Order: sequence, then structure tokens, then C-alpha cells
Amino acid sequence: QVQLAESGGGLVEAGDSLRLSCAASGRTFGYYTRGWFRQAPGKEREFVAALSWVTDSTYYTDSVKGRFTISKDNSKRTMYLQMNSLKPEDTAVYYCAASQGGHYSRSLDYAYWGQGTQVTVSS
Repeated sequence: QVQLAESGGGLVEAGDSLRLSCAASGRTFGYYTRGWFRQAPGKEREFVAALSWVTDSTYYTDSVKGRFTISKDNSKRTMYLQMNSLKPEDTAVYYCAASQGGHYSRSLDYAYWGQGTQVTVSS
């Protein structure tokens, strides 16, 4: 079992920044792909960013490239999502997830999910 806990969401204005955290606990060995997804009201959950815990490779959806940065701290078993230049369309519940394999952008390939943290960006 892997437990994931997000934090860092909040209400900000357009152009502001937020940093989300995802702390992992439990049996994380083998779950080397970690991702961030988001779900806005009335929309499907979508991929935001992912990283390989082993190779440090990172991946982003086009709409956040240049604004969001995914990173990790091995010692803290924590993943981060630094979000800059936030836009109202970034408003969503953000989830972190862990996967043993598959494609980094496909939510079905992620076995464990956090409870989500709300990010609201006002215009």
C-alpha cells in the first residue's frame, strides 16, 4: 500500500504562484512514476505533469509548460509542483498519484492517488 497526501492548495489571483506538495508513505518501492493530475468541475481528470523517481525525467502537458515545474526530494519522499503565472483555467482539484509503469499521462496506469487539494485562481 502506498499513501499519498497532497497539500499547498489555496485561493490565489491570476499571475500568482503556489507550490503543491505530495508526501508519500508506505510501500513505495517500485512505484517510480509519480504524477500530478487535475480535475475541474464538470470536466474529466487530466494529466498535468509527471516524473520518474529513478531517472528524474519530467513530463508536462502543453498548457503548463514553462509555468509549472515538477520536482522531488528523495529524503522527504515528497514530490512538488511549483505553479507560476497561474491562470483562472488552472482552477481544479489537483491530485498526485503513483504508478508502477505504463504511460505517464494515462490516469488508468496509476494505482494510488491522494485525496486532492483545491486550487482556485481568480481573475
